Amino acid sequence: MPAILFVCIGNQYRSPVAAAYLIRLLQERGLDGWRVESAGTWTSPGQPSGEMANNAAQSVGIDIHEHITRIVNETLLAEYDLILVMEQGQKEALSIEFPGVAPRIYLLSEMSDDVPYDIPDPLSQPHRRQQILMDMCNLIECGLPRIEELANSSSKGKP
Repeated sequence: MPAILFVCIGNQYRSPVAAAYLIRLLQERGLDGWRVESAGTWTSPGQPSGEMANNAAQSVGIDIHEHITRIVNETLLAEYDLILVMEQGQKEALSIEFPGVAPRIYLLSEMSDDVPYDIPDPLSQPHRRQQILMDMCNLIECGLPRIEELANSSSKGKP
């Protein structure tokens, strides 16, 4: 089955919420068995998501209370068919550091919009937190056909 990894900086807000939201959408469509997880490019492993992220997740009907942060590495990235990042800088950095997975790395915004853009960190923009969250969830919903297509095509090429 396809495996998708969402990546942000701290793995405490955007990527765990995105992963949980996609899991819910897949389950609603009867697509069980997909592996959907999250990680961060610059985080301390083993940290909880935090109250702000937990509340945000609850506002869109998902629960991330059990989430624990983890950091990306080559072994982890190699396990995924599709890697969705929040910012162009993350895409560039991961592609340079881990060139073997570069063809599988996309901005989340590339899944549904013709013009790719960064999804800002809600923790750095407190006045826009809810709007950022809603935009991210909308991108996942609208981009689901492309997410499915890319993840399925990559998983078929695996041994």
